[in-house]
Amino acid sequence: MDKQQIIDQTATYIKEKLAGEGSGHDWWHVYRVWKNAIHIGKHEQVDLFVVELAALLHDIADWKFHDGNEEIGPQLSRTWLESLGVDEQVISHVSQIIQDISFKGAGVATRMKTTEGMVVQDADRLDALGAIGIARTFAYGGSKGREMYNPDLKPEQHDSFEQYKNSKGTSINHFYEKLLLLKERMNTGTAKAIAGKRHEVMEQFLQQFLLEWEGKD
Repeated sequence: MDKQQIIDQTATYIKEKLAGEGSGHDWWHVYRVWKNAIHIGKHEQVDLFVVELAALLHDIADWKFHDGNEEIGPQLSRTWLESLGVDEQVISHVSQIIQDISFKGAGVATRMKTTEGMVVQDADRLDALGAIGIARTFAYGGSKGREMYNPDLKPEQHDSFEQYKNSKGTSINHFYEKLLLLKERMNTGTAKAIAGKRHEVMEQFLQQFLLEWEGKD
């Protein structure tokens, strides 16, 4: 099986697995991350085969939907890639990217170990920004039964992954606890340029949201 066949089969597998998911972590999220990763990767010296596989598989089993289990995603990815006869070096690389990719709290460093990992992490984070990032925030918050906004609950800057995982903050707080921090945490110049515009969209949205909350124009 050649590389393109492996990518095509992986895309079909993920599309079927995540179809209809309603929290913003669906196939179309993966699709956008995949396309962003290819775009960014073409400007970097990377193995695009690794980048594409990691982008496609990065949300195969997100810890947020598996009781905080960080291992299940890399494990399922490994099982899938082994079934396709992918080289062990590629499997290990992809699995490591999936293990490390997630944001783990404002005070937690999440530096990727390879340029391929940096590209995929940037692509994933770009989909958390801008108009789509706003929509995904409220889709996820609703799926978890979280309040949209509560001015009595202040944002927290989590100092550990455990604190971040156990947070029950509002959807608006999520902007301050994660999303507005991402622009400065992009790894590549290409992603930083895209993130700047999307960051501004979120700032404008929050300004208008808080005005309307108080009954203002």
